[in-house]
Amino acid sequence: MTAGLWVAVPVSLACGLYMFYCLFILVKSAQILYKRTRVPVMTYPDVGEAACACHSNPSITKLAKTFRYMIDAMICIDLFGSCATYQIIIAKSLKQLVENTQTTSMEGINGMPGLRFYLACIVPFVILICLIRHLKWLAPLSIVANMVVLFCIIVAVYYAFENNPTLTGMVPYTSFYNFFEFIGMAVFSMSCAAVIIPIENNMKDPDKYHIALSVGMSLIISCVFCVSFFGYAGYLDKCESPITVNFPLNTLGKALKGCIMVMIYVTHALNYWVPFATVFYYMKRKLDPNKHVMWELIFRAIFVAIIGLVAIIFPTITALMGFLGAFCLSNLAFIYPNVIYLLVHWERPGLGPFRWRLWLSLLMIVVGIFFCICGSFVSAVQLITIAINPGKRSDI
Repeated sequence: MTAGLWVAVPVSLACGLYMFYCLFILVKSAQILYKRTRVPVMTYPDVGEAACACHSNPSITKLAKTFRYMIDAMICIDLFGSCATYQIIIAKSLKQLVENTQTTSMEGINGMPGLRFYLACIVPFVILICLIRHLKWLAPLSIVANMVVLFCIIVAVYYAFENNPTLTGMVPYTSFYNFFEFIGMAVFSMSCAAVIIPIENNMKDPDKYHIALSVGMSLIISCVFCVSFFGYAGYLDKCESPITVNFPLNTLGKALKGCIMVMIYVTHALNYWVPFATVFYYMKRKLDPNKHVMWELIFRAIFVAIIGLVAIIFPTITALMGFLGAFCLSNLAFIYPNVIYLLVHWERPGLGPFRWRLWLSLLMIVVGIFFCICGSFVSAVQLITIAINPGKRSDI
């Protein structure tokens, strides 16, 4: 609730509805392109490329590959960046358990190592799980991870009423600077742009995807609201990310901190699989086919090490989440879906009376660009500040 209670609640709902609409028209456009191209299954980059390639304007057709690479790049930056955030969460939780103190800081307490030391130590272990090449070994664990997250939300609600029974003391609003920081984190927490088309591809009845999207977005918005609202209500200005760091160091609290570390560890490997598969798809074209497995394992380790280095340089969860949400997901969830929608509908079925599709999509694109620029700037300033001043406390 960085933006304040009165701002964060309506803005969270507005962001959720905005994202729902953009993802809805993205899938709608994809279904039209399936028929035009006679290709039954596509990925997000495929849809972007096809939207340009099927346009009648030769200048736009030439941009098909470029648009595809832009979408690929945004997905990879977002998911690789998310992995860096996961590493920070693991290291922060581990540091707190080792120090056995409720106080958190970038530096160590009582002569113990700082957060960056723990980030460096977990890299070899993260590399090990990321060397798993097949999702079938990891997918079952994601169900357990989701159950852990749900239980943590329930515990957060419990501690909110225990620590602040009247749910008072929350600041109604803060500043524009904090508002844009909040927007980035909210978009990061809610977005599912990279997976919405694969989900539609695997549905038994794709015509009912709007129901799946409605239910999914409702659950996501509800979970984000519960964590942010009750987390803030329970700990007020002392609330930090992840929510489990705020839990007391009793038996239940320590167990949940340990569980969230394991859950994030597994989620990291799942999250890492998609962007690495995308990058390696382009890389392996120039590698010896007989040594693809060897090179894949080598590059898997290298990429995890690079992600670990990014986390060490910018060990702040909220600023990193805010930057990824503002820069990557504003494009993937807001701007690109509307661009694709216009390209697909430009001639067939047209822009509608008074060109309403054009004006509505342009409005959505402008809002997305505004969030992207302002949110990215605010988060980038925070990231640079932390990198230049290693001892400076953000909210880590």
